Order: sequence, then structure tokens, then C-alpha cells
Amino acid sequence: MGSVSHRTRPVKAVPEESDRGDARRERWREHREARRAEFVEATVRAIGKHGADVGMDDIAAEAGVSKPVLYRHFQDKSDLYLAVGQWGTELLMNRLAPELASEGSPNDRIRRLLNAYFGVIEQYPDVYRFVVRRTFADKPVTADPVSAEKTQIANSVSRLLGRYLRSLGLDSGGVELWSHGIVGLVQASGDWWLERQSMSRGDLTAYLAQIIWYAIDGVLRAAGIVIDPDEPLELDGDSGLRLVADDPDTEATGN
Repeated sequence: MGSVSHRTRPVKAVPEESDRGDARRERWREHREARRAEFVEATVRAIGKHGADVGMDDIAAEAGVSKPVLYRHFQDKSDLYLAVGQWGTELLMNRLAPELASEGSPNDRIRRLLNAYFGVIEQYPDVYRFVVRRTFADKPVTADPVSAEKTQIANSVSRLLGRYLRSLGLDSGGVELWSHGIVGLVQASGDWWLERQSMSRGDLTAYLAQIIWYAIDGVLRAAGIVIDPDEPLELDGDSGLRLVADDPDTEATGN
């Protein structure tokens, strides 16, 4: 008899049960995150319609679901409150980030940052009140979105001021304190303006930009440095700070 040949068939890899379970859990996690994001956006719309004193019934109606469905995705009202606060912080930082990274004169940069901040609270005044007042939270929250937002902004300003001061050969040890003070001034001014609306956003920005520049200018003058706030300033690599003016020989550099 002739020999019988056997062809080897490829063996399909069978996913481990744990792998299938992990994939299902990941899909479910992504689904829950997407639903939470939808409900946060619905909450923002409901706040826009009903004001900062919006209720869960209003939010559920805007989302097109029942309150029990909302509570499947948020532990309680405080959890939803924190999620809206995080939404607001991300929105604000997305608006501020391009201005922090842009070049220009000190006055231009200060005004653009202020205008971006006040633009957000003007566009979403009731969302701002909703987060700041904290009346929606039904129990003490484990985090403070307002404080977290202020810290993020202050840290970004600290990094920016620190780079410029070090380029001028100045001590940057106080930038964190100064940055938190500036951010506190801007937030308090925004609170006042939002409730009174006694001046335009442009005037508010101009007044505050003047105060902030005079504070920075005072620090520089104490060190014997005078800079025109309307002339562009650029960080010139590792060589220091370059003043971009009509006269190419005009520069301000650190020691």
C-alpha cells in the first residue's frame, strides 16, 4: 500500500476568555464615557436654557432620558457637577493655550489672554455661575473645579513669566506667587463684571491689562530694565530675550 499523506491545517488562535472579557470591558468603558460626555453637554444646554439653578428634571428632559438613566452614569448630583466643572476647565484651557503660545508685545499678549478668558465667561455666564456657586452639588465634593482651574492657569502663567525673567537674568522665584495673584485678580474682576455688566468687555480688558503690565513693569524697573510694552518680545533660543523693534540693534538680553 502507498503511504497516506496528511496535510497540516493551520490552527486558528482562539482568544483567551480573559482577552474577550477585557475587550468587552473596554467597549463598555468607552460607551459609558461617551454617554457621560453626552449628558454633560446636555447639562450645559439645560443650564443655558434654565439658568444656574437648573434641576435634574430639566437636565434629564434636555438629554431625552429619565433621571434614573442619568444616575446610572453619575453617582449623584455632585458627580455631575464635577463633570460640568471639568468640561468648563477644558474649554477655557483650550481657548487660552493658543494665546499662551503666541508671540507679540507684552500688551498684546496680556490683552489676548484676558479677552480669551472673559470671552468664555461671557459666552457661558450661567455655566460659570453654576460651577462657582456650587449650589447644585447635593453633598460636599471631593474636588474644587474652580480651584483646579485657577491652579492650571496660574501654572501656565508662571512658566511663561519664569522664562522671560530668567532670559533677562532676573530672579524668577516669585513667579508662582505673582501668577496666582494675577489669576485671582482676573477672576474676581470677572465675577464683578459678569453681575454688573457696567462696562464693555473691551474696556474691562483694557483696564486690567494696564494694571497687570504696571505690576510687571515695576518689577523690571526695580532691576534697572525698561521695556516698551507695545514692542514685540521674543525668546531667542538660549541667547536670551530679543526685543523686536524697527531698529534691529535694539535688544534686551539677560546676563
